[in-house]
Amino acid sequence: MYRALNWFGDWMQRRWLWVFVVGLLIYSVVLPFLAPVLMWLGLSELAQLIYQPYKLTCHTYGFRSFFLFGTSFAYDRPTFELLSGIDTRALSGLFAARDFQGNATMGYKTALCQRDIAIYLAMAINGAAYGVLRRRTRPIPWWLLVLVGVVPIGVDGVSQLISQPPFNLIPFRESTWWLRLATGGLFGFSLAWILFPLVDGAVGLANELPRARPSRIRQ
Repeated sequence: MYRALNWFGDWMQRRWLWVFVVGLLIYSVVLPFLAPVLMWLGLSELAQLIYQPYKLTCHTYGFRSFFLFGTSFAYDRPTFELLSGIDTRALSGLFAARDFQGNATMGYKTALCQRDIAIYLAMAINGAAYGVLRRRTRPIPWWLLVLVGVVPIGVDGVSQLISQPPFNLIPFRESTWWLRLATGGLFGFSLAWILFPLVDGAVGLANELPRARPSRIRQ
């Protein structure tokens, strides 16, 4: 058991970045887009194995998600309400928009919203880029993360939030799919170029520490 754990620890120290990249790609692209494919094939029970867990990490509103095999790959809020028959201004409507997975006309919804897809996909792409360039790069400064990553997504997301019930602090505003992709991508890009170099440095320090060996009981 000790040898197996030691081997796994060594392997993870050498391959941790690519494990993260592959995991992010599976989480942001493979599974979210597999769910509507399964729905289109009529395998709705298998699709629920993807849809339901993602509802724990994402709002999955239909008017903020992509659709496959329908008349459009994305629907703005008024069009979504018209085609789905769901009034999203009411709290019950938001829950219905979250549970709505699509139909033969509109297509079938991805299991992850547009902004989250952009965030995690950007992190995966830039993680792969860092894996190639890691010896010639350093973490970006924190102020650049705030300026490029946090401010755009914060302005877009917060202004959308406070313009809608129950806040209604400013005139009603709903973001667009391309703004969600742009702000999510910028956040994922900047976060990756801080997170991956820092983790890489921590792993490098761990490699330099002496390893404990299992003690043997002498009789």
